[in-house]
Amino acid sequence: MKKLVNHLKFRLYQIFRIFNLDMKLSVPFLLLFIVMIVVELPSDYYYPPMFFMAALVFHCGRKDVPFLKKVFEQNWRGVVVLESALIYSVLLFGNIHYKLEVTGWAFYIPITAFAFFFPKTNIDPALKWNFIPDHLFEWKSFLRKNTWFSVAGYVILLLSSYHPGSLIIAGVFVMDYISDVFEPYESKEMFEMYFKKSSLKEKIRKNSLLFNALLLPVYVLALIINPFESLYVLYYFVFMNLYFLLIITRKYKLYHYKEKRGYYNIGVYIEFIFCSMTIIPALLVLKNNIKNAEQNIRTYVGD
Repeated sequence: MKKLVNHLKFRLYQIFRIFNLDMKLSVPFLLLFIVMIVVELPSDYYYPPMFFMAALVFHCGRKDVPFLKKVFEQNWRGVVVLESALIYSVLLFGNIHYKLEVTGWAFYIPITAFAFFFPKTNIDPALKWNFIPDHLFEWKSFLRKNTWFSVAGYVILLLSSYHPGSLIIAGVFVMDYISDVFEPYESKEMFEMYFKKSSLKEKIRKNSLLFNALLLPVYVLALIINPFESLYVLYYFVFMNLYFLLIITRKYKLYHYKEKRGYYNIGVYIEFIFCSMTIIPALLVLKNNIKNAEQNIRTYVGD
């Protein structure tokens, strides 16, 4: 018991340490956590599945199973279940609008299955995302590294379509992770080869088509569930696309062959969220980004 208590204390300290070191992670997480605690849903039946998905996302992202096996030996599966159950319980009992009912208790049963289900360290060849075209190489690389996290996040995004408020909140949260798709810089050789065959506008068009194809089920579900809130769905479409375009154009505006990443941070995130929400500033920034990005591309590729 003492070993378990010390482990849970270690987990708590670890959370605070990670949040102090990585504001990019902590700010979106805290916003989402607050929303899940204070949001009022149409029915109590909606809360347990939403909180269970949060616990599932945590479980799918864990990489500490070998560590737990060494520390707890025969009892490590129980620790896995306990940690996920604690996350679920904090959200379930912490929400100020939720009244405990049978569904909430029932979701503890599938949580026990976490002791026997773990994300694979090496992704199966079938999940290598090879069907994605090479010109969408950023997406392919990101999905290969974050398969289970991306799938779980996409499910949450689909579930958010039940209400216009949750749709916008989930969109704000997800865009922070979409930004990571275009964070790494490709090599100079790859950069030159790509833009000798294609223009910046063509790259934006192809990536936007994929982005909106992924969001199409969300748009449709939101319209079906909330047929009288079509303006919210339209605003969601504009907001998501503006942010997406700002991220792509920023990458090539700042691209330099000696750098490996674009130094995306919480400041950029807040700036682009504000610009996209207010629309007009985003259009002005986007126009400037495209102009500077095209000029930057010409320095490497020529006219």
